[in-house]
Amino acid sequence: MARTNAGTKGVPRAEREQQILAVASLAFGTDGFAATNLADVAAEAGISKPLIYNYFGSKEGLFAACLDEAGDLMAGEIERIARGDAVGIERGIRTLDGMFAVLDEQRHLWRLLHDRTAPSTGAIADVVSHHTERIDKLAHEGVTELLALAGDTDERDISVMTAAWLGIVDSLMDWWVAHPDETATQMNERVTRLFTALLVDIVRGDA
Repeated sequence: MARTNAGTKGVPRAEREQQILAVASLAFGTDGFAATNLADVAAEAGISKPLIYNYFGSKEGLFAACLDEAGDLMAGEIERIARGDAVGIERGIRTLDGMFAVLDEQRHLWRLLHDRTAPSTGAIADVVSHHTERIDKLAHEGVTELLALAGDTDERDISVMTAAWLGIVDSLMDWWVAHPDETATQMNERVTRLFTALLVDIVRGDA
């Protein structure tokens, strides 16, 4: 990994923080919170370890900042899709397409967002809760639209399907991240084929 040279004199603090976050996000997303050493992050960023503490307070604080940035990127993309005109399955496919596109060159962010070695309390838990609520709200909204197209407004049906959809998304993303040879475009085409096949089978079953 090329050094970002974050320690160069004269670099504005905001820019330097972004440089540190880029290096730290890659480290956390590659090795996990527990195995990441701040001394290594500092060396890779070309800064001193105390500077990380000065900016972020602690390893947990740095991880929370990385998590917040990644969560905002992901939730922001899903919100962008939600503001469009797609509904039903089309909205779901576009949402996945957007997620694949955003993470194609930085899949470590998905692992960062799902790091089981990270603390589950404090600032980290607050960040996770904030972005989880954003994404869950969007999923609920999309599923509500989908079921409404079929005339289903039952709240428990919506709840069950929302949970199922979130599980499908996580499974698809986990599979994709585990197969780095699969591009975002290929994955979107694959998902479209799978969803289309599923819908065709359902229609045949109802015929």
